[in-house]
Amino acid sequence: MTIEIKVPPLPESVSDATLIAWHKAAGESVSRDENLIDLETDKVVLEVPAPVSGIITKIIMENGATVEAGDVIAIIEEGEMSVEAPTKVEAASIEEVALSTAAKKSREAVKTSPAVRRLLDEHDLDANMVTGTGKNGRISKADVMSFLKSDDSGNVTPGDPQSVIVESVEIGLERAEQRVPMTRLRARIAERLVDAQQTAAMLTTFNEVDLTEVMAIREKYKESFEKEHEIKLGFMSFFAKASVEALKKFPAINASIEGTDIIYHNYFDIGIAVSSDRGLMVPVIRDVDQMSFATFEGALNDMASKVQAGTIGMDDLTGGTFTITNGGIFGSMMSTPILNQPQSAILGMHSIQQRPMVVDGDIVARPMMYLALTYDHRIIDGKEAVQFLVSIKDQLEDPARLFLQI
Repeated sequence: MTIEIKVPPLPESVSDATLIAWHKAAGESVSRDENLIDLETDKVVLEVPAPVSGIITKIIMENGATVEAGDVIAIIEEGEMSVEAPTKVEAASIEEVALSTAAKKSREAVKTSPAVRRLLDEHDLDANMVTGTGKNGRISKADVMSFLKSDDSGNVTPGDPQSVIVESVEIGLERAEQRVPMTRLRARIAERLVDAQQTAAMLTTFNEVDLTEVMAIREKYKESFEKEHEIKLGFMSFFAKASVEALKKFPAINASIEGTDIIYHNYFDIGIAVSSDRGLMVPVIRDVDQMSFATFEGALNDMASKVQAGTIGMDDLTGGTFTITNGGIFGSMMSTPILNQPQSAILGMHSIQQRPMVVDGDIVARPMMYLALTYDHRIIDGKEAVQFLVSIKDQLEDPARLFLQI
């Protein structure tokens, strides 16, 4: 039986998507529920599973095509391919298909993001050939490009951006450039950032926090915490819980604007900015006020894993009331974060540095962090913003306040 593979229903407010990575070629066999292709919207990457087991007889839409829900992108012939009547494979011999299939299976065995799988597909590379420099040996796009650049076997495809750079070096040119379109996610991020600057009356206020006590607690209890809960105790849980207590005191900072109305939220759904190969995403952890430190760390770890794997869903990215972003993990000393609309405020964390501080008349080295709060001045006064940061500072410098909720 011939089965049409169609673009599935897209998330609400998303009108179309881009095909970014076929994981199968015409003539290859597929199993039911096996991922066939990655679809990129302006918010998330969606996977299209095979509805039946069979053979892909035709690919209608190639990588890079823009599609809408319901569009037919491929044809599958249900059942196994017979020896007497093999399926015709365009522009590939049976041997080439076998080699390509083996490479793809290898790529699937190694945990990679959709963007990395796409790059490996484009160059028909075995993922085991590339040394990953990421966490637990994870392969990044930079790892693949580095492999292509250093590969002496000539595997760089002529005419691709990397080969342009290599050829320029070989003929002695000192200047090279390449033009690539923005990904849908990057274009969406750009659009939202510009909208925020044009819509909100953004202002940023700063403070600094001494993390001596927080670091002492983490050092004392990190081993027992991890043993008990099977997850590490990070800094973000301290900042998230401190933010919730401060938000309770200053409800406007947990609010949003809708037309000429202010919507006050009596719940605390905190967005945490997470960097990925595709760009910055802000998954939302809901009801943080009801979570223990361990529950929060587990939820954050799960969300971060989804972002890195490209499996984050629309529900995970919408509905937050407040956002925290940590540029400190990249070495940022200070920044002015941009609002994640329709939220009215965003907290920026930065790198921890030992700095000389005066404590009880003595100069001592302390682990200090600058905090930044960007807020919508239309509904939040400067006094509230400053007091909000002071509340967070007080709780982190004296964590007993945090646990006692005072």
